[in-house]
Amino acid sequence: MAERSRYQEGIIRSYYKNRGAISLQRLGELVTELYLAKGKKREQVWKQVTSALEKLELKPERIEHLRSQDNPELLARLVQEMMEK
Repeated sequence: MAERSRYQEGIIRSYYKNRGAISLQRLGELVTELYLAKGKKREQVWKQVTSALEKLELKPERIEHLRSQDNPELLARLVQEMMEK
């Protein structure tokens, strides 16, 4: 495997430094998709939401509660709460 340049190392370091903010932004986008999705697409979006919440280290019980409620409004409130922190 080739060595990375200093520039590439900086990009990688920056990504991992801002990974939480990136995941939170993606979660906000998924809330919008969830409002619009129905049927199989909605289930796919929930899988992506679950993955994003796990990356943000949310408790599994809370993730399961949100998923069982299947209410995008609850998820939107959570995202807003996390952005305020």
